[in-house]
Order: sequence, then structure tokens, then C-alpha cells
Amino acid sequence: MLDVIERDGLERRAAELGERLRRGLLELHARHEVVGDVRGRGLLQGLELVTDRATRAGADRLGAQVTRRCLELGLHMNVVQLPGMGGTFRIAPPLTSTDEEIDRGLAMLDEALAGSR
Repeated sequence: MLDVIERDGLERRAAELGERLRRGLLELHARHEVVGDVRGRGLLQGLELVTDRATRAGADRLGAQVTRRCLELGLHMNVVQLPGMGGTFRIAPPLTSTDEEIDRGLAMLDEALAGSR
């Protein structure tokens, strides 16, 4: 397995895809007040939804709403459904994702967030 990772440059590819994903999530943060934080590393990123950026109050109901809309659009989002954590999205696309798939996922998430107001 390590030989394949090295041979196919998968570490570099994960870093490139992760940077693309992070840039897109930060753009969503800038456009949507309900995005309180973006955090993570590489292809494992987190997006926190809030009802108020100043207090960072959580958004369980909003998280469920955005999750449903993403699913309707064809994007499965992994959301923790514990009370107080329902607005925390863990985003971990596969290493085999293409740039276009990352961009399409971000566009779907953007659409879901825009409709959640």
C-alpha cells in the first residue's frame, strides 16, 4: 500500500484536493453568516454552522435542514446528530475525488446554505 501511495503521488494529491476544498469552504464562510468556522487538515475538513457568529451559538435545527437539502441535491453530508453538535459537518471526500467533484459538492453545499435562511 505504501508503494502505491508513493508511486501514484497520493500524498501530494490529497494535499491539493484538501487545499481546494478548504478554499471553497472559506469562500462559503465569507458568503454565509451561518458558517461560524472552517477547520481541518487535508481532505478532512469541518464546517460549523451557528445561529450567531459572535456567541458561536450552535445550530442543530439549521444543521438538519442543510443536511436534508444537501441530500435532495445529491450530496451526502456527515453530520453529528448529538444535541449541541447538530450543526457540525465533518467533510471527508474520497482521495479519488476529482477537482470537478469537489467543486460540485461545494456548489451543492452553497445552494443548501443559501436556502436555509
